[in-house]
Amino acid sequence: MAIERFHTGPRMSQAVVHQKTVYLAGQVASGAVGKSVTEQTRDILSRIDTLLHEAKSDKSRMLSATIWLTDMSTFQEMNAVWDSWVTPGPGNGRQSAIGGRGLRDRNRRHRGADLSRA
Repeated sequence: MAIERFHTGPRMSQAVVHQKTVYLAGQVASGAVGKSVTEQTRDILSRIDTLLHEAKSDKSRMLSATIWLTDMSTFQEMNAVWDSWVTPGPGNGRQSAIGGRGLRDRNRRHRGADLSRA
């Protein structure tokens, strides 16, 4: 079975496709550091859309997502952006959690997702 890798470096790939499933690396808001949770979430979801397009998939095929926040008081702010981005219909598997001190110090949010391509 072929494995496709996208944006591959010496340590990891940003996306990997195996048997019609796309696995994304955790994404951080490197284009919105220090900005609001709304802007950080938009930045990350835009990165995810780009990776999915390159892997010939899209968010409508999402199986699961893990979301890390540095402060759960920003949960509703993040959800507002997520809800406007995610494909309407039956929900996918999703977990949300608060990260440790290291994440707070960098003021970044993190998303990872697994998606089907077929």
